[in-house]
Amino acid sequence: MVSRVLLSAGAAELITKLESAHGPVMFHQSGGCCDGSAPMCYPDGEFIVGDRDVLLGVLDPSEAAGGEPRAIPVWISASQFAAWRHTQLVLDVVPGRGSGFSLESPEGLRFLTRGRVYTSDELASLAETPPLTGADVEAAGALPAPLHPTLISDEDYAEVCVPTV
Repeated sequence: MVSRVLLSAGAAELITKLESAHGPVMFHQSGGCCDGSAPMCYPDGEFIVGDRDVLLGVLDPSEAAGGEPRAIPVWISASQFAAWRHTQLVLDVVPGRGSGFSLESPEGLRFLTRGRVYTSDELASLAETPPLTGADVEAAGALPAPLHPTLISDEDYAEVCVPTV
């Protein structure tokens, strides 16, 4: 199964640090207001997910950062998902000041979304399993289990996450 969202090892480590200070966390891919299109990290449940929001995936940072397995939901608005449905998102971290509302803001690091366009085979696979919406998850009463692996491979990271400038 193809994941719609993956983590870099650096993002997994920062998430683990934020969880130790704030408890469980969640992400919502910002749609361009206030802090641009940054992935926003909130204490779990602090951002109210709408019925039409799309669950890109549930990530487990313990693959890279250790500790107990965890479930970190990553959401995006329905309109933003429609524009990015052909792209696999990678949550990465870079030096800099995070957005004012996201938990990493005082850490001297910020989350960044990188993307990779799916192959035609991957798109066909994704078409067989539409993403869950906020209404679907609420009706089920729980998040689905994380898809593994949730970390981007070193080979894919080199291709997707290294600037070409």
